[in-house]
Amino acid sequence: MEFYRGFDGAELALHRMGPNEGNARPLVLLHGLFSSAEMNWIKWGHAAVLANAGFEVLMPDLRGHGESPAPHVSAAYPPDVLALDLAELIAHLGLTEYDLCGFSLGARTSVRGVIGGLTPRRLALGGMGLEGLAGGTGRGAFFVDAIDRFEAVKHGDPAYFAVQFMKSMKVDRVAARLLLGAMADTEPALLAKVTMPTLVVCGDQDRDNGSPYALVAALPDAELAVIPGTHMSCVTKPDLGIAIRDFLLR
Repeated sequence: MEFYRGFDGAELALHRMGPNEGNARPLVLLHGLFSSAEMNWIKWGHAAVLANAGFEVLMPDLRGHGESPAPHVSAAYPPDVLALDLAELIAHLGLTEYDLCGFSLGARTSVRGVIGGLTPRRLALGGMGLEGLAGGTGRGAFFVDAIDRFEAVKHGDPAYFAVQFMKSMKVDRVAARLLLGAMADTEPALLAKVTMPTLVVCGDQDRDNGSPYALVAALPDAELAVIPGTHMSCVTKPDLGIAIRDFLLR
């Protein structure tokens, strides 16, 4: 593991896997909310699948997650903070030809980064639908409520599994709440800026972030891959990494 500086100089964690010779293609993978590079990409073998296909896999722990710092001051979480950090990572690595992939929060961050001017060769968006980008699912409010009621949430409550995941990941709830307040929604018209070939990959039982079909229809050059699982379980299956690999290798 190594570190790079975020938009405000914070030392953010970066994990690497795969070859780093000149002929390896850089691939930036962004994990989901309350997760980490280890949990989202390494533990279940997706990073290894991509590294074995010849990619240099670059996996940051997003601000407030994993091995990265989780500051408790609002100044550390301006609007679009994760996209700002992503732009700093691309600049730090000196990437010009690269691919970009994100799952859930990582997909939101990837889209915001592209709208902000990043130009990956190919883009993959996991666990995402149109409403998840535009804010129509109310997911941000759902997670804020889960944080605010953290100690009172019992089995059977809609927030129960989110709270259990936060507990298992030892999420810093103060930082998480600040981060949730920094997330910017995306007007569907802005998706016209996402012109590179894009894969939307979503579990067959996953509609947590809205309709992946509507997202494909809203993007200029997109296709859909449906894999087995819910929003949580599809990450644990090999189909996710394989779908991303097969798309990027075309």
